Amino acid sequence: MIMADITITEARFDDPSHIQGLIDVLDSYATDPVGGGTPLPPGVRERLPSLLQDHPTTVILLAMHGAHTVGIAVCFVGLSTFRARPVLNIHDLAVIPERRGQGIGHRLLQAAEREAARLGCCKITLEVQNSNLHARRIYERFGFEDFVVGDSDHTRFLNKHLS
Repeated sequence: MIMADITITEARFDDPSHIQGLIDVLDSYATDPVGGGTPLPPGVRERLPSLLQDHPTTVILLAMHGAHTVGIAVCFVGLSTFRARPVLNIHDLAVIPERRGQGIGHRLLQAAEREAARLGCCKITLEVQNSNLHARRIYERFGFEDFVVGDSDHTRFLNKHLS
């Protein structure tokens, strides 16, 4: 069920309630077992807002219930070298636990898709844990699928932590 009492808005870094809502929802996700089960460290909570504001391709969408942030989509614009067009990557999509299952994630995905179209993007990307079946179902219903180039196998998302 999509809740009519939810509005989606782009985060404003000059609004302390938007910044606090962003941090609170990210912390809620980080604390969840699927997000690692550990709250955001104080240093991350302090540095993140200015880093996001200063990053030139940041797009943050907030799902609001009145003045309260109940969901977020933290996105970054990249570039497809094969299509020579922008790409919108949804880096974080999270909804606070008590509002999950109400269509808020779907509304955030719709807003991200509208923003991607406005920016002339050729695609939207995201990564999801194989074991996060609930999120995978939401993304698949929205039209996301494994990335395959030509006759190749599925593309894997890898990372290497740096100190």
